[in-house]
Amino acid sequence: MKKAFQKSRIPDTRVFVVKELIAPHFDKNWHFHPEYQLFLVLEGRGTRFVGDNMKTFKEHDLVFTGPNLPHLWRNDHEYFDKHNGLYTHGIVVYFPEEFIGQGFMEKEEVEELKQLLIRSNRGLEIFGETNTRLQSMMRELLGMKGLESVIQLLRILKVLAVSQDCHTIVQAGYTNLNKASEEDRMSQVYEFVMDNFQRGIRLEEVASLTNMTVSSFSRYFKSRMNKSFSDFLSDVRIGHACKLLHEERFNVSEVCYESGFNTLSNFNRQFKEKMGVTPLVYKKDYQQQF
Repeated sequence: MKKAFQKSRIPDTRVFVVKELIAPHFDKNWHFHPEYQLFLVLEGRGTRFVGDNMKTFKEHDLVFTGPNLPHLWRNDHEYFDKHNGLYTHGIVVYFPEEFIGQGFMEKEEVEELKQLLIRSNRGLEIFGETNTRLQSMMRELLGMKGLESVIQLLRILKVLAVSQDCHTIVQAGYTNLNKASEEDRMSQVYEFVMDNFQRGIRLEEVASLTNMTVSSFSRYFKSRMNKSFSDFLSDVRIGHACKLLHEERFNVSEVCYESGFNTLSNFNRQFKEKMGVTPLVYKKDYQQQF
């Protein structure tokens, strides 16, 4: 499977890298890398996977991830149809742990920054005023060069370090047990699920995709995701259901079958277990906000 990025994201001659991404869809490969990453979505919608967490994303999604924390911003199906004219737009910043120099992080003046980097190992989603402020700062960073750009990156990290708008993403105790050689395998699983969740998926199908027995795949997947494959599949379906419930043109029954559930009773039960309310209440609550 072709990777969207080179293995080393930062040239030896650079302190860090900032890129503007404009394409029909974001990188569809599940992956991880040794650099810290700050990623802002300006255009595009879909499902975001970070570590053991799954959540829908849209414009203004802003996430800071630490080294080797697996992630994927998977766009909705319509972004892969070249005829509909949709595109994605984002800004990504990569920097290594030693970007300021060895020993610097042990100094007392940068204790706030050190704690921020430790927290990023669980992934941080940035909301509120901090999100709005960093959007402007990251746009400005794109046009900067030299020392000015390094100072701007430090300003961005300073804002993050003192903000109360940064919420951790993955569960406490999550550990990435994946190896770099397994990236293709997990990418295949994610891609298969996102392309087929609206129909019945047998565990044998997915196990065969990874050249594993059913029992081996089940153990493998749970050790990497902190959840069973069936729970993961249910989360994907419910995430899709939430998107559909935001639209007036779909009733609950239609959402149920469009999201891959076989019966309305099963859909209502799993949705309430995950979201805390029934699909109908969720739909009404959402409509009352707008």
